Amino acid sequence: MNETELFFNTIQQGNIENIEAQLERNPELVNVKDTRGFTPLIFASYFDKEAIVKLLLNHNTPIDATDASGNTALIGVSFKGNTSLAKLLIKHGANINAKNNNGVTSLIFATMYNQTKMVEMLLKHDVDVSFADKDGKTAFDYAEEKGFKGIVDLLN
Repeated sequence: MNETELFFNTIQQGNIENIEAQLERNPELVNVKDTRGFTPLIFASYFDKEAIVKLLLNHNTPIDATDASGNTALIGVSFKGNTSLAKLLIKHGANINAKNNNGVTSLIFATMYNQTKMVEMLLKHDVDVSFADKDGKTAFDYAEEKGFKGIVDLLN
C-alpha cells in the first residue's frame, strides 16, 4: 500500500492520531487524490468524519478542490444532508455556489435528495437559487418535478 492509499485508509478508519502523524511526516497529503479523484477533504466529508474534516481544514486543505466529477466537499455533503459539516465548510470559505461537471450545485443536490434542512441552511447562507444544471433545471424545477412541497415552499 502506497502512502496515499494508507492516508485514505486511515481517514476511513477515523484514526485522528495516525492522520496527524502522517500529516506531520508529509504535509502535502492534504493535496493528494485517490484513484477516484477524491481529495482527503471530500473523502472525510463523504464519510461524515467531522473531526477529520476539522483537522484537514486546520492543515490548509484546499476547500474547493474537486473530485473527478467536479464535486466539492460541500456539494458532496449537500446530497447527504449533513448540515453540521456543510456549515463548517461554509465557515471555512467553501464556495456555496460551486457547480460540478454537470452544473449541479449544493442546492440542487440537496433538493434532488429531499434534504429540506440542508436547503434551509443553504438559503440562510445566501445560496443562489437561480443556478441551473446542464439540463437547464434549477433546484425549484427539481423540487416541483419530484413533488417536494416543503422545498418548493422554501424556494418560492
